[in-house]
Amino acid sequence: MDATGGMDISSIRVIGAAVTPAVMVSACGILATGLDNQIARMTARTRDMLKEWRSLPEDNPRREVLRLEVAILDRRHLLLARALGMAYGALISFVVTSLLYLSQRRFGVSDVLPVLSFSVGVVLLGALAVFALASLRLGRDALELEKREMFGIVVQPGPGGERHK
Repeated sequence: MDATGGMDISSIRVIGAAVTPAVMVSACGILATGLDNQIARMTARTRDMLKEWRSLPEDNPRREVLRLEVAILDRRHLLLARALGMAYGALISFVVTSLLYLSQRRFGVSDVLPVLSFSVGVVLLGALAVFALASLRLGRDALELEKREMFGIVVQPGPGGERHK
């Protein structure tokens, strides 16, 4: 009996090739949960800001800061929603990769297909990271607005809604 317990080495490679994407599926699930939680917190924060905005008199300067922050949160929400879609796309890609690896012997699936499917998942995860980083940058912008208001620095909106210092 050999070290593999009589199992063909190529079978072990197939199992390993199928398990690797399964681990990536788990990672994608964790990322999706985190993104979903961020989106939910942003939604709740936006609702709180809108409630505050409605309660303030029309001439209150805080209303402008809130308007700018809600616009930032809206852009962040969109970025994270796209990132969440990419997480699920990567998850599907890794599931397909596992299925392709497992069906190679039975159905004669080309070696190229699982590699291509896995590559798509990796690219989607890379894009997800870019969107998440862009969202973080916008989060810093929102904090900067709060800080400027706190220290009494006037925030003037620009023609397209962007702010000028």
